[in-house]
Amino acid sequence: MATNIFKRGNVYWIRYTRIDGKQKRESSYSNKFKDAEALLAQRKNSISEGKEPEVKKIPNHTFQELAEKYVAWIKGRQNSARTKGYIIGQLLSLYKDIPLRRFNTALVDQLQTDLITKEYKPASNNKITNIVKHMFNKAVDWDMVESEVLKRIRKVKPLRDNNKRLRYLSKEECNILIQLCDSHLKPILITALNTGMRRGEILNLKWDNVDLKHGFVLLDKTKNGDRREIPINETLRTTLQSIMRRLDCPHIFFDPTTTKPYQEVKRSFRTARKKAGIQDFHFHDLRHTFASHLVMAGVDITTVSKLLGHKSLNMTLRYSHLAPSHIRRAVEILDNTINEKTISTKLAQFSG
Repeated sequence: MATNIFKRGNVYWIRYTRIDGKQKRESSYSNKFKDAEALLAQRKNSISEGKEPEVKKIPNHTFQELAEKYVAWIKGRQNSARTKGYIIGQLLSLYKDIPLRRFNTALVDQLQTDLITKEYKPASNNKITNIVKHMFNKAVDWDMVESEVLKRIRKVKPLRDNNKRLRYLSKEECNILIQLCDSHLKPILITALNTGMRRGEILNLKWDNVDLKHGFVLLDKTKNGDRREIPINETLRTTLQSIMRRLDCPHIFFDPTTTKPYQEVKRSFRTARKKAGIQDFHFHDLRHTFASHLVMAGVDITTVSKLLGHKSLNMTLRYSHLAPSHIRRAVEILDNTINEKTISTKLAQFSG
């Protein structure tokens, strides 16, 4: 079989005889011999079964072509489209005309190294490399590049982030912050603290997303591109019912002078935070506050993960250390089941 595998540049090719007796040469699009060997075996198996191998021919697309298609795809699907678009714009300056097939582990590793040199934090570095990985994941789905390229890129491991920030407010701090903020900001903060929604999700929230009758908020477009349903508690219900609804504006939180949704609330949030004497606290930390208090109240991690819209439970486990009493209760339950029976059995043996 090895005689039918040869190299052109850094890529292995295979050679086999088709059903019609003609010789066929095909690229494995891989620099690994075993990948070419596996492809050749697959082609020979098809021919032995009397089937002509179906060879998918993919044009040589560039990173710019992928970037344009990906940016168009995320618009309207993900709230993070604007941020991702900016990052992809920066990546275009590096990889604009590079063919997708030339991307490999070394190239993305070098991107990671360059970001480290520029003193990007691990979380920011991982965010950028994850965007690249997801772009190539879609490229495979769209038949713009072979899956082997994606496999090479996925080998780049994320950086370890040992300084994951977890800042949350106490109940007293929450109340003080709400009391001291401007009137337009108050319902926004209450929504954040009672739903765990992201800032963009809140500022873009429309009345069509809210069902006060059945008590839930339905988010069609989230950061992850998934739908999420969030229950409305009594505090949030009362807050939403107190907001004046305008027929000429579909959004819940908007500037009354323009009827446009707020783009940012940084200035008013910073003012309220200073008045409350709260330091080292960002708007996103309201989401941490929501999750932290749920865990400390004994709500299980799986439920908290679902409310936050996390794709992986690992993302929610950062809050698990806040539930020591909940973990203790779990061990006590075990003590009342297995251990009670074991102890009674031992006592019976001694008495015998």
